[in-house]
Amino acid sequence: MSPRHPSLPPALRLRARAALANETGRFESERREAFHDGWDLPEEERLLRTEVRTERPRSALTWNRSPDLPFDRSINPYRGCEHGCIYCFARPTHAYLNLSPGLDFETRLIARPGIAAVLERELRSRSYRVAPVALGTNTDPYQPIESTHRLMREILEVLRDFRHPTAITTKGTLIERDLDLLAPMAADGLLRVGISVTTLDPDLSRRLEPRAPPPARRLQTIRRLTGAGIPVRAMIAPVIPGLTDPELDRIVEAVAEAGAVAASWIMLRLPLEVAPLVRAWAEDHYPGRADKMMGRIREVHGGRDYDPSWGKRMRGEGIWSDLLARRFRLATARHGLDRAQPPLRCDLFRPPPRPGDQLTLL
Repeated sequence: MSPRHPSLPPALRLRARAALANETGRFESERREAFHDGWDLPEEERLLRTEVRTERPRSALTWNRSPDLPFDRSINPYRGCEHGCIYCFARPTHAYLNLSPGLDFETRLIARPGIAAVLERELRSRSYRVAPVALGTNTDPYQPIESTHRLMREILEVLRDFRHPTAITTKGTLIERDLDLLAPMAADGLLRVGISVTTLDPDLSRRLEPRAPPPARRLQTIRRLTGAGIPVRAMIAPVIPGLTDPELDRIVEAVAEAGAVAASWIMLRLPLEVAPLVRAWAEDHYPGRADKMMGRIREVHGGRDYDPSWGKRMRGEGIWSDLLARRFRLATARHGLDRAQPPLRCDLFRPPPRPGDQLTLL
């Protein structure tokens, strides 16, 4: 076990958290550390608990022009994610809130009540042009706090009413709650879902993704969604060189047996503060493999912890990246997951009438 990080108070107890530090965000002018003040007074141990604050959203749709992403708009009902995946590429966004990408990202969450009403206003704009909207591209919309805040449910009700094409990415089994909304949208060609499966090893999953559903439960979610007629793409993401890459073929087989109709993979990405967090995690949980893992990660990213270049950040480059891509192609072809999914329908988009609206005769 690694020594306690100086950013953590000595009496703070962690349970089911992935990050081992809470370093000050990169935009703050001061750095904070816990230190012994010389007083030998016992401190009462305190369990680190999840806190949820709210923000009034000014906009619902987030736009991007990234050439290696298949969507140009997304919706994020929450900031931060209680699933606490140590590898999450969204962790650095917490620094914009003057919070730490470490434990703050997992425990100091922000919900955005009212986002569904803002979304409806944006979709009714005369300048709006329909195209598929993505949910779950930054933090998981079906993380545990959704069970009480129900923001994703409200957003889906708006998207359903507008008959808007929608793509959801999640590892949260709470998505099963919304089958009554999702199944009719899928039947009309308006919906597809991606379920993230990183590993089949429950112990490794508990360390990597401490508050996310275990692998077997995610496979069950794939079965339930596909049983309701919802097309599911299994997302083998991220593939962690030197740790989870030996499982690639077994994961493809498992998700195919669960009913997935397609699969994709993404190489581990370590932007900004994520790299030291993952390095510390590996040294703590897998000290015998940490150097090999980090070395392999640098090999696929051109000698760096992360290469943000378009076209390279999702796949990496070099012999190990090429080998993974070939293994993935062979495995998906063997299990029938190499077929392209049909595009989501955009021709059904219609703003629903509001009370008092003048109806057309045709």
